[in-house]
Amino acid sequence: MSAHDREENHETVGTPTATLDIAPELSIVMPCLNEAETVGTCIQKAQEFLHRYKVAGEIVVADNGSTDGSQEIATLMGARVVYVEAKGYGNALMGGITAARGRYVIMGDADDSYDFLDLSRFVDKLREGHDLVMGCRLPWGGGTIKPGAMPFLHRWWGNPMFTVMARRWFGAPINDVYCGLRGFSKALFHRLNLRCVGMEFATEMIVKSSLYREKIAEVPITLHRDGRTSHPPHLKTYRDGWRTLRFFLMYSPRWLFVIPGAILILLGMIGYAVAIPGLTIHGMTFDAHTLLFASLAILCGYQSILFAIFSKTFAVSEGLMPEDPRLTEFFKTMYLERSLLLSVAGLLLGLGLLLAAIQEWRLVSFGHLDYAKTMRLVVPGATLTALSFQTILSSFFVSILGMRRQ
Repeated sequence: MSAHDREENHETVGTPTATLDIAPELSIVMPCLNEAETVGTCIQKAQEFLHRYKVAGEIVVADNGSTDGSQEIATLMGARVVYVEAKGYGNALMGGITAARGRYVIMGDADDSYDFLDLSRFVDKLREGHDLVMGCRLPWGGGTIKPGAMPFLHRWWGNPMFTVMARRWFGAPINDVYCGLRGFSKALFHRLNLRCVGMEFATEMIVKSSLYREKIAEVPITLHRDGRTSHPPHLKTYRDGWRTLRFFLMYSPRWLFVIPGAILILLGMIGYAVAIPGLTIHGMTFDAHTLLFASLAILCGYQSILFAIFSKTFAVSEGLMPEDPRLTEFFKTMYLERSLLLSVAGLLLGLGLLLAAIQEWRLVSFGHLDYAKTMRLVVPGATLTALSFQTILSSFFVSILGMRRQ
């Protein structure tokens, strides 16, 4: 290969690429960061697959700043190298996928843990009309894990746990949430508008595809032992595990805000139910101090519910999540003017309770009070006033957030 040819095989993200007379059907994209030991083997297998199954395709290596000569190896092997300056697994993949010319894309790590000879089932599912085709390495999904290919903690705890969460929280029809070998249409990539720049990129694709009800399939694959020996895997167990959990929570206001908030409000209401009449249960007397704790729980729970509404409204407005019929119905019922009327009514009731407490104080010539009695006016009054005031401010704020949704 001449120097001129090698130069033509290198691209930088953001620069225009040469237009082919016939666009390839498939682009195989490999993120790369110092994979000199294995990138050549991966490219060779991918090339053999394209030739064996007569698939019109290309191989794109998205280099994220390798210093071990990975780029030169990829170029000499005939792959198209795309330089991605912004660091991060997600950045590398987004750069490579953006530069890909194929109608379909299959992405896979360049560490020789995935067999690029065995991609026919991905192509078949894509041709059938599936938007996303996930590989599954885990046995309960039909996959196979070679000895030493996956750390014990990943196999038996992290991956199963996050997979169950993805299935329960987002309805993802998959059995291996972390599998990096997957195929998808280029159109899906554009529709999803993926934003995560790190390891969460892979889970973001699954979550958003599930939320938008894209057509998802899964095929069993075999995970081989990482072929690199010069450096450890890029995946960091605890760091990337936390980042996945953080992403799941941010994309599920129900689990992050609504459920904890509802539990706190329920506990607060129970507290009020036993403290207002001053009940004694099993020798425990619930009095004014119980009211304080109950009010704290209600205020915190209500704030949590408000944050759920804020975050969901913003996410829908920004296209991070699809429209939620439940949220739409909520806003039809609790529109700004109605919310303000209810808030004013609550505010007046709260202030009325506080004025009643002041009246009690006046009756004793502003002297000492029976706090057990007076606090049953002050605490509910202060709580109701605070809740009403929060609702007034929140009603205007959520209306501002939702303006782009109109």
